[in-house]
Amino acid sequence: MYCDKARVILKSGKGGDGHVSFRREKYVTNGGPDGGDGGRGGDVILKVDKGLNTLIDFRNIRKYAAGNGENGGKKNCRGKDGDDIILKVPEGTVVREAESGQVIIDMSGDCMEYTILKGGKGGLGNQHFATSTMQAPKYAQPGQPALELETIFELKIVADVGLVGFPNAGKSSLLAACTNARPKIAGYQFTTLQPNLGVVDLGGDGFVISDIPGLIEGASDGLGLGHEFLRHVERTKVLIHVVDAAGTEGRDPVEDIRLINSELEKYNPDLLKKPQIIAANKSDLFASYEGAEDNIKALKDAFEPEGLKVYTISAATGDGIKELLRAAFELLKTLPEEQIVFEQEYNPEINLKITEEPYTVYFDDEEDEYVIEGPRIEKMLGYTNLDSEKGFAFFQRFLKDNGMLEQLEELGIKDGDTVRLYGHSFEYYK
Repeated sequence: MYCDKARVILKSGKGGDGHVSFRREKYVTNGGPDGGDGGRGGDVILKVDKGLNTLIDFRNIRKYAAGNGENGGKKNCRGKDGDDIILKVPEGTVVREAESGQVIIDMSGDCMEYTILKGGKGGLGNQHFATSTMQAPKYAQPGQPALELETIFELKIVADVGLVGFPNAGKSSLLAACTNARPKIAGYQFTTLQPNLGVVDLGGDGFVISDIPGLIEGASDGLGLGHEFLRHVERTKVLIHVVDAAGTEGRDPVEDIRLINSELEKYNPDLLKKPQIIAANKSDLFASYEGAEDNIKALKDAFEPEGLKVYTISAATGDGIKELLRAAFELLKTLPEEQIVFEQEYNPEINLKITEEPYTVYFDDEEDEYVIEGPRIEKMLGYTNLDSEKGFAFFQRFLKDNGMLEQLEELGIKDGDTVRLYGHSFEYYK
């Protein structure tokens, strides 16, 4: 079974409570406070394991919790810190907040380890609260509570080139022929149940290639395993359409490419902006199937005017594969080198700590300004650097997601009006 999506509940550790106690020793009268601090709660940490290529473990166990910090003890004994929990994930795992669908972290590129939830701080023991007027404090600080978050883990394969096509077109065979990958190959629908990665070596040059599992018409609507497979296309830079040009199953290769591009467009229109190449496969069978040469001509007539080059190949014999791979590499050289990484939209450390705080939105007649204030706003500004582009983008999403922009519009705000937030003033534009 292949799994590239899982719903997972994460929980950090609670901080241990501070302790209330006093020195009780022989010959020591009126001993002072000696309550120890509570231990720190454990963190939830994500770590990339390049040996993994599935999220199946997260389908079997859906909830993960770090250890709680121990409470403080007498004689200034500090509680033990809670154990961190480290979750190993495949490279390319995108973690989203379950309710909103916003991206928390993309475990790819330079991000090989990420603390997604921090444990609560331990509370201070009563020794910290002694003053000249309160020498025997009978209270201590409780530990900070744990943070809990429901997430969606999605695996989006990291590859330079993706092979797309209907089942039995020969994607897995092509991958095996041009790399050291050894995918399972058989003759039935959804032959490939998990994407396979391989490295193409062109004698000093090379790139990573993946066979995207077989699609069917309606995949963009969730039919078959459509959504699970289509998400892998988002990572790739170049797409190679693999079609059965011999027509061994009676399919029209031109229609197959049109259908696949239609599914890609329905899922995400930006996918059609990726450069594409056509691999007309099974040339070794052309002599056995009438109309094969007509298929090649039809493919060239239909797609080469659109800029899609057609390469005739045989994954079985290796004919034409070198030329196809060289063409893919030349296309890659024309594209930006940076890897596609999804930007953070939801920060648990910020969102989980401030979404319950109150706020108000009103119009200040004297200053002729709209005002947003309250603990929620104050905390958000404390966490956010508004001078950075990412910080300001987060600030805008925060206002929208919390309904503040909608409330401003209900108050009658117009473009160019001023909005004030704790010393920051902004002009409003919709």
